[in-house]
Amino acid sequence: MNTFKTFLLMLAMMLLFVFVGGAIGGRQGMIFAFIFASFSNFLMYWFSDKIVLAMYGAKPVSEQEFPEIYKIVRNLTVCSQLPMPKIYILSLDTPNAFATGRNPSHAAVAVTRGILEILDEKELTGVIAHELSHIKHRDILISTLVATMAGAVYMLSRMAQAAAIFGTGSRGDREGRNGNAIGLLATAIIAPIAALLIQMAISRSREYAADEGAANMCGHAQSLASALRKLENYSKRIRSNVSPATAHMFIVNPLSGSSMLKLFSTHPPVEERIKRLDAIAAKTYPKVIY
Repeated sequence: MNTFKTFLLMLAMMLLFVFVGGAIGGRQGMIFAFIFASFSNFLMYWFSDKIVLAMYGAKPVSEQEFPEIYKIVRNLTVCSQLPMPKIYILSLDTPNAFATGRNPSHAAVAVTRGILEILDEKELTGVIAHELSHIKHRDILISTLVATMAGAVYMLSRMAQAAAIFGTGSRGDREGRNGNAIGLLATAIIAPIAALLIQMAISRSREYAADEGAANMCGHAQSLASALRKLENYSKRIRSNVSPATAHMFIVNPLSGSSMLKLFSTHPPVEERIKRLDAIAAKTYPKVIY
């Protein structure tokens, strides 16, 4: 299913680029947009994880630097029969984490310095198990593609807005140009909303599954529930420098401080996630990492 979603997303991006390219530059604009979209799809498939990590200045760390993180990740990957991912640290005060990569063999787990300061070992194990669950279910490629796609959509909306204001570059009479300008302005407004809706649809459905997968993986659902509660509280108090295009990749929404942003959140409500984890905690799991 995720492979099919990936194909649809890449196709949608190409069609969107061609549509906006045609609106801005006619036939030549469509040709240029098609070439650019094809190159972008190739680039995103192979390098989208590196693009996202570079956006936040993520630094790879060794086992000598962070032995406690490596111990947690290694224990979880052995129990889950997953390859050992690369580990990155983000120099952000906002406590959060995400996973990226195109498949389990080419995956990375990134955590912020802020999360290392507020979570204990059991809570951090639950968070990392959540991210490894995303890797195991192959959610990471689709989420990373959506992140880079959303960034491209925002860029397109800016281009469409500028073309509508300063001229579309197409030939025709004044009425035709005015109509095209209106269409471009509509594109500039609708495109970011469409990107946000796509992020919401994909991310919300996978967070519940990753929570349950993490509970099975580490054998302690309440530790993850405790971590989510802490992360939610801190996200309201600490200003985040996270891009909206990548917000859906993190374990909790880093932009949850505003009531309007909560309405259009890429994540399900933390309260509901905790409620489900509390229900899972009543069960007994054979794998206990602690």
